[in-house]
Amino acid sequence: MTASLTAGLDRIQDQIGYLVISEEGVLASAGELENDEVTAGVMMQMVRTASRFRLSGAVEPPFKRMSVILEDFVYMVTVSGQKVFVVKRQNNQQEPISV
Repeated sequence: MTASLTAGLDRIQDQIGYLVISEEGVLASAGELENDEVTAGVMMQMVRTASRFRLSGAVEPPFKRMSVILEDFVYMVTVSGQKVFVVKRQNNQQEPISV
């Protein structure tokens, strides 16, 4: 079961960890996010909060993907079915070029 949940997550370029979360808790984790219940809780709370913002009459969920961009890394969050996939990646943002 875990292999099907995490298929492809370990091949994401620049990823340094991932979580697969459900309402029951962490289903799978690896790298810097291995067994990171605190980050899992924060990410689930962010997803719950963002899910409350629905456009009137909309049938679709308000979002499927969310990015939390910090200076050194990025959390990429994808909601699929009843699961939340979180990948932590290096933030390789390039500095703007001034001319």
